[in-house]
Amino acid sequence: MDRRQKGFKQLLRTVSQNWRAIVFWTLAVALVLWNWQDWVVERQDTLLRILMILLQIFYVMFLMVIQFVAIFWFLGHGRVYWIDPGETGVTFDDYKGNKEVLELARRIVTLLRGVKQFKQMGGEVSRGMLLIGPPGTGKSYLAQCIATEAGVPFCYASAPSFQNMFFGVSNLIVMNVYRVARKKAAKYGAAIVFIDEIDAIGMRRQGPGGLAGAGGGFFWGGMGLLNELLLQMDPPNTDRSLFRKFLRKLGLRPRPSERPVVFTIAATNIPEVLDPALLRPGRFDWKVIVDRPDFDGRKEIIEYYLSKVKHVPDMPIDRMASDTIGYSPVQIKHVINEAVVIAHFDGRDAITYQDFARAREVEEWGLRQPIRSMSPEDKRRLAYHEAGHAVAMYLLQPDKPPIKATIIRHERFLGAVQAKPLQERHTQTREELLADIQISLASRAAERLFLGTEMTGVYGDLQQATAAAAAYLGWFGMGGSFYSYATFGQTVPDAQLREQIDKLLNEQYEKVARLLQEHRDAVEAIARGLLEREELDRDEIRDLIESHAPRVPAREAAFRGSPAGSGLA
Repeated sequence: MDRRQKGFKQLLRTVSQNWRAIVFWTLAVALVLWNWQDWVVERQDTLLRILMILLQIFYVMFLMVIQFVAIFWFLGHGRVYWIDPGETGVTFDDYKGNKEVLELARRIVTLLRGVKQFKQMGGEVSRGMLLIGPPGTGKSYLAQCIATEAGVPFCYASAPSFQNMFFGVSNLIVMNVYRVARKKAAKYGAAIVFIDEIDAIGMRRQGPGGLAGAGGGFFWGGMGLLNELLLQMDPPNTDRSLFRKFLRKLGLRPRPSERPVVFTIAATNIPEVLDPALLRPGRFDWKVIVDRPDFDGRKEIIEYYLSKVKHVPDMPIDRMASDTIGYSPVQIKHVINEAVVIAHFDGRDAITYQDFARAREVEEWGLRQPIRSMSPEDKRRLAYHEAGHAVAMYLLQPDKPPIKATIIRHERFLGAVQAKPLQERHTQTREELLADIQISLASRAAERLFLGTEMTGVYGDLQQATAAAAAYLGWFGMGGSFYSYATFGQTVPDAQLREQIDKLLNEQYEKVARLLQEHRDAVEAIARGLLEREELDRDEIRDLIESHAPRVPAREAAFRGSPAGSGLA
C-alpha cells in the first residue's frame, strides 16, 4: 500500500507542476475543433486531394515497414528446435559408457527439479555446462537426457545458424532464443538451451585492429554476436514485459524481479579457441570432458545396442569391445546397425560376430573395391610390401599383433596390415615408439630385400615414420636432448633436427632390415599366402610366421611396441 500511495502522490505532483501546459493545449485543441466544420466545407475538394495523397504515402510507408519488419522477423528467428518435456524420448537409461559424466548429469537434474528448495538454501543455480569431447561421443544426446529427466523444455541450436550477413540480425537471433527460453522457464520452472559447435561463434576475440574471432557478418557483426551471447547467458535481473514495467512505474511491484532459470549447455571439440569471458564461472560453471569410452564403457554400449537387434546368443562381447578400441558410441551404434544390414541381405534374421567384423572392417578401411585387372607383378609387389609390415608387427609388438593383412583395395589404399592391441594403453615407452618407426620402415626393407627395388607406395609409411621420429626427438626428449621445439611453435624442424631425424630413421631401418633378413622364410610365407588368398586373418598370420620363423634369443632390434597399422596408399 505504501508503494501505491507513493505512486499516486507522484502522479499528482506531475500534474501540479505542468498544469499551465495542460490548460494551454486543451484550449488550443478546443479552438481548432470549434472552427473545424466551416473550414472543411470551404476547402472540401482540396482537403480530399491532400487526404488521398497522405493516405497513399501512408500506405506505401506502411508496406515498407511491414516488409522491413517481416524480413527481420524471419531473419531474426534462427534454425532452432524447441522440444517440450518428454518429447526427446531418451532418458538416463539410454545413456551408456560414461558413469562419471552420468553422475554429474543426475546432479544437474536434481538442481533443475528443485530450484525453489535450492534457492531457499541460499544457493544459486548454475547457468551453464560446457561439454568437451570428440565428435560422436554423445554430447547432444546427454543434453537431451538431462532435459527429459528434469522435465523441462529443450532447445537445440547449431551455433553457425546464429550467424547472419546483416549487422545486428545475429544478435537478434540470440535474443529471441533466450527470450523464448525465459518464457518457457517461467512456465516449467527451468529451460535448457543446447548450442552445438559453439566454437563457431565463441572464438577468442583479438585486440584492436584484429579480426573478430566470433565469425562473419558485414560491419564486424561476428564480435557483436559473441558479446550478445555473453550478455544473454548472464543477464541482469529485470522483468522485460511492458505490463510489468508499467506496474513498476506505478509502484505496484514491490518485490524484486526473479530471473528464470535458463541452463545453457554447449558442446565443442576445440575448447582451446574459446574466449575466456565465455568460460568463466557464471556462464559455464562446469567444463566436462566427454571422451571416448574405455573397455567397460564399450561393453556397456555394445550390450545396449545389441539388446535392440536380433543376434545369436553367443556373441563375444569382450572380443567386440577389444575390437572397437578408440570407437565413439555413435561408431559402435553404426557398426552394429551395419551388421544388421549385412545379415538382412544374406537372408538371416540374426547377426553374428562375423557380421560385426565385416561391418567394422568397412568402418575402418572403407568399402572393398578389388582391382580385378591388376597384373600378377603388381600383386607380387603388394604382397611383399604388406608381408614386411606383418612380420615386423608380429615380432616387435606381441601385445598388439596383426589381425588382418590384405592386398585387396579398400577405397584409399591398395593393401594394408591391421593391428589391434590386446588391451588399452594410454602411455608409450621409448622402445615402443622406436618399434613404431621400425614397423613403418619394414615395407621399404621388404621391397629392397625381396624385390630388389623401391616402390612409390611407401610414401605414407615414410610420412608416419618421420612424424614418429620427430616426436621422439623434438617432443618427448628421448634423443638425449630435453629441448622441445613445440614450446616455440616450431612446426618445421630446423637443419640440426632434420639431420638427427634422418640419422634415427636410418638406424631403425637397419635394425628392421636385419630382422626381416633373419626371418626371410616367414616373409616369403606371408607373401605367398597373400598371393593365394589375398587376405589373411589373425590365426593364419600367426601360424605362417611361427611355422617358418621359430623363436630365437632376444635381439637388440626386437623392441616391444604398440604402433598403428600401416597401409600402402
